[in-house]
Amino acid sequence: MVDLAVYSAGDHMPLSNVAQRQGISNNYLEQVFSTLRKAGLVKSVKGAQGGYLLAKDPSEITAGMILSTLEGDLSVIDESKEAESQKDSIQYYLKDMLWRKINISIEDVVKSITLEELAQGYKASIGESDLMYYI
Repeated sequence: MVDLAVYSAGDHMPLSNVAQRQGISNNYLEQVFSTLRKAGLVKSVKGAQGGYLLAKDPSEITAGMILSTLEGDLSVIDESKEAESQKDSIQYYLKDMLWRKINISIEDVVKSITLEELAQGYKASIGESDLMYYI
């Protein structure tokens, strides 16, 4: 998604270009982008000159949207295994006081970082920028 945001310039891009730049299997990317398309994060353009483009502006897509689409629940604890009989245990206390706070922190971070920020940060890290100079 970052590659698409950085290199597509708002136009569709063949996955083979992304695969080559990122050293990822084209078949794997097709599976990933199929999932992203079903979630409404990318759109596909069919045909020989087809490819994928972002379905929304990068400022409207968060890391959390992408991660939850591809990875599912990002929780570090399994909330479904809560037993009433263990409420006095240390594990229950730690789950409540530590692990839930970690989950909240993770959720806050991934919801706050946009694809636009990731793309801009990547461009800066490789020495590219969106600055335009006029003479």
